[in-house]
Amino acid sequence: MDDSNARQFAEALAEHVGHAGQAAEHPLLDLTEVYFACAAAMRSLDRATGPLARAGRALAVVQPRPHVREALTNAGLPGVRVHATLASALHTLHALHPAQTPHPPHSPHPPADREPARAEPGDPA
Repeated sequence: MDDSNARQFAEALAEHVGHAGQAAEHPLLDLTEVYFACAAAMRSLDRATGPLARAGRALAVVQPRPHVREALTNAGLPGVRVHATLASALHTLHALHPAQTPHPPHSPHPPADREPARAEPGDPA
């Protein structure tokens, strides 16, 4: 995500988060193939996830590469939660709302591989 595609990203992300909210679903963003995240992308994430954070929810972000993970961590976005695997994201969503979330696939990774974009009090760094 760079300046050349930040606007498209912002529009698609806002639509995705909005649709998830209307459908009472949990938004999830797979960043597996993203190698770079510019400041405009971080602002887009902040705008799209601000309402989630105010509602006590978050956008599950899956498998960001090291540079993207660092950008997310530095941005400190309260509406973003980073997960090392899709299985851990699904496990966390299921634990929060068991009646609304399908069972996650079996994973050799325990749910401890969830990493918040911003450390919460009491969470390991």
